[in-house]
Formats: sequence, structure tokens, C-alpha cells
Amino acid sequence: MNFKEKLKEKTACAEQVIVSFLPKEQGFASHMAEAMNYSMQAGGKRLRPVFMAEMYSLLGGKGELVCPFMAAMEMIHTHSLIHDDLPALDNDEYRRGKKTTHVVFGESAAILAGDALLNYAYETAFQAFELAKDEKELRRVAEALKLLGEKTGIRGMLGGQGADVENDGKPLEKDMLDYIYENKTAALIEASLMIGAVLAGAEDLDKIEQMGSCVGIAFQIQDDILDVTSNQEELGKPVGSDDKNHKTTYVTLEGIEKAGEEVKRRTDLAVELLEGLPGDKEFLRELFLSLCTRRK
Repeated sequence: MNFKEKLKEKTACAEQVIVSFLPKEQGFASHMAEAMNYSMQAGGKRLRPVFMAEMYSLLGGKGELVCPFMAAMEMIHTHSLIHDDLPALDNDEYRRGKKTTHVVFGESAAILAGDALLNYAYETAFQAFELAKDEKELRRVAEALKLLGEKTGIRGMLGGQGADVENDGKPLEKDMLDYIYENKTAALIEASLMIGAVLAGAEDLDKIEQMGSCVGIAFQIQDDILDVTSNQEELGKPVGSDDKNHKTTYVTLEGIEKAGEEVKRRTDLAVELLEGLPGDKEFLRELFLSLCTRRK
């Protein structure tokens, strides 16, 4: 089986896990659940849950302990996309090739759907306690929850989003841009790899965290490049939005050529760190490398 087939298979497995944890569309909150599920089922790479499951497996994890965290991570990621697309932020009408949540359900419903997904993510992750087989696994779940909270809050994703919004349209120095990318994008990828490792029993997470940082920032810089070089049909969302919103990106600071070199440098470092781990690393290696050349 080649890499594309493996990725398709692993993405489909992640999709099944995610769908199994979605809220039921019933009762007086059915419309909110519908808005949440619309966004969750709009497609996407499912990159973060795939990262989590692969690291869990690579380091010897077995069973379903990782599953609630896979779904929770994608809920948190999707919550951030719903809010990013709002008129008060990026004001985008398309995401993953479909109308954005606020366009379909209205702005107030989209705000609440994003809030609900963030909270529901933690409700979902808590279910891992019920799957833990012994005291050791209970401690691993607790550590994974701590990571999930830290990497998605003010010291992680939301901190990065806050800095991004506060500096929207302003010229940025590279250190501020690095902070935004490290937290807004890389923190969730770091968390995905680290949570997979923790649930499998790993204790030393420094290199895995660094690996996630490299992958996450490379991924975001490649997104900057695609915003300039791709088209809406290929990318699934409007292109040129960074320029429209006067955003400072790696492309505006360094130019496309240097931005591309930075993507390669960080991806190569992530692969180097990966080589120090045990197990069959071929799929993760190929996945890291594919981020350099993705077109969407």
C-alpha cells in the first residue's frame, strides 16, 4: 500500500472515530447540534487526530483509549475555524469547499456552535476515564487532559489567536509572527503528538513537542504560500484573504522563495527528530514531508 492509500485509510478511520462522538440532533438544542455537526462533517484532512493515533500506535499504544481525545482534538480545531471565519475576524464565506457556518446558520448560531464544540470537546475527552483499564492508564488520561487544556488555552491556541486578532492589519516583527504561528497553529499539532505519546506511556515529551512545533509552523507557512499561489477551487476556501485583511505572513516578510525554504528546513528537522523514536516511522515521515508540497 502506498502513502496516499495509507493516508486515505487512516483518515477514514479517524473520521469514523470523530462521527461516533458527535452530539445527537434532538431536543430543544437540536439546532445547535446541527450547526456543530455541519462544521464537523464538512470534511478536512483530519490531520491532528491522524497524528495522535499514529504516535499512540508508534509508541506501543493499543485499544481505544486514544479515541475520545482524537474526536476532542478535531472538535477544538473545528471550533477555531468556525470563529476564524466570522465577520468580526476573517469574514470568509467558504471553508473546505462549503459555505461557512455563519453563512448557513447565521452569525449568532455560529458563535454559539463554536462555543459548544469547545466545551463538548472536553466532555468527550473525559470519556477516556471510562476506558482506562488500571491506575496507570487513569494517570495517563489525566496527563493528556492537562496537555489538552494547556495547548488549547491562553498559553496555546487561544493565546495565539488573540495575538493574531490584536495585531490584525498591523506590520509585525518576526518574533511576534513566530509567537502567533507557534500558538495559533503549532500548539494543536504539538498537543496531538504529545497526547498520543502520553496515552501510550511516554514520559519524555520534549523532542515530540519540538517535532510538533516544526510541523505546525511549516504547515502554517505553507498555508501562507498557498494563499498567494493557489485558487479557491483547489484550496476549498477563498485565496488572497491575507492580502485582503492586510495580514503580515512569512510570505510578506520573507518572500515566497525564503518562505518555501523555511517550510523545508522545519520539516526536515521534524523528520530528524522522528528518526530518534522506535517503531515503524515510515507513514509519519511521509506525512511530514507531504506537508511541504501540499496544494490544499
